[in-house]
Amino acid sequence: MAHFAELDENNCVLRVIVVSNADNTNANGEEDESVGAAFCNRLLGGRWIQTSYNARIRKNYAGIGYTYNNELDAFVPPQPFSAWILNQETVQWEPPVPLPDDGQRYTWDNESVSWKVLDNVPAQLPG
Repeated sequence: MAHFAELDENNCVLRVIVVSNADNTNANGEEDESVGAAFCNRLLGGRWIQTSYNARIRKNYAGIGYTYNNELDAFVPPQPFSAWILNQETVQWEPPVPLPDDGQRYTWDNESVSWKVLDNVPAQLPG
């Protein structure tokens, strides 16, 4: 099975569908993205691009609201906070300040661009 994402005019993912291998295979019996994309277009209209669960292609599995970045040939997840920075290699958003590794629980505070300790939350579950 292959997975294809439909893109809007801004390269934003509208939906992801599953396509059978038979509908994604060329005359030589080889998997061919252009064949699968054409199948999706004939079936549903729109512009389609292949994605994969195991990140074999395009860094991330596409999801609704993700954006396809042509330069990186990757699906970029929505930015969780305006201060976070896209790692060009992993195509994941990262905080500009590393998460402290001191056993406490934190939440990101975008206004102060820092991690804030969560009060009254045990570092470990009892038992």
